[in-house]
Amino acid sequence: MRAYVGDVRSLLNHCSGAGITAPSGITLAHLRTWLAQQSGEGLARATIARRAASARSFTMWCFRRGITTSDVGERLASPQVAAVLPTVLDHEEASALMEHAAVAADDGSAIGARDRAIVELLYATGIRVSELCGLEVPSVDRRERTIRVRGKGDRERTVPYGGPAAAALDSWWERRGELVSPASGSALFLGVRGGRIDPRCVRTVVHRLALESGGPDIAPHALRHTAATHVLEGGADLRSVQELLGHATLSTTQRYTHVSVERLRATYVQAHPRAVADSEAGGD
Repeated sequence: MRAYVGDVRSLLNHCSGAGITAPSGITLAHLRTWLAQQSGEGLARATIARRAASARSFTMWCFRRGITTSDVGERLASPQVAAVLPTVLDHEEASALMEHAAVAADDGSAIGARDRAIVELLYATGIRVSELCGLEVPSVDRRERTIRVRGKGDRERTVPYGGPAAAALDSWWERRGELVSPASGSALFLGVRGGRIDPRCVRTVVHRLALESGGPDIAPHALRHTAATHVLEGGADLRSVQELLGHATLSTTQRYTHVSVERLRATYVQAHPRAVADSEAGGD
């Protein structure tokens, strides 16, 4: 929402500078020159594509509300954005990150216990950083080792987690009271001032622990993708991964995950009747 408001304000400022005093005066040419200005500023293609989408949404809204007589943004094109997958940790890198988080938590601080629980839970469940920040204390079933997550579209799902994440959560639960303040409410994860932790803080935690562990610099979303990839490599089907990640459609899961070459080759050899090696087939 903040990005959308910022985009529309930028567009309106641009049009105002061109002498436009009302939305009805905005033309497709104004939209195109505004986007061209964004390109000239060296912004990423993904950012420009988002701003184009914001402009189209705004002009559509104006048309539907009767503020304008036509939807001038309907023919506004935006740059194609390549589907770049985030960094995926291999099993050794993921283990190193979790082990480092555990060692860092040995300092006995509440923050150390919290940070360890954050990376363990992100990797164990594949939840989004926004979903992690929105978790409540009652969301966690410590006996069943599950969490209730409210994701996109206000859809709720239940996600399991394993023993290491359970141990990390138990340690955090013991120290959580040290950060509790009147602003805490029932938030599971807290910031240093006692309020609900925010996504920016979680990103900082993940970046720092990843670099300290000697692995690649990653964002929380990389742990989500890593979790999905490792579950797939372990033999899970796409439907299960779809449920784990909270995707509305299977096509989203198919775009989001990738299967390693080794697993693909193993599946091919196992499934295809003519995938035998040359030596088995009597070749040279």
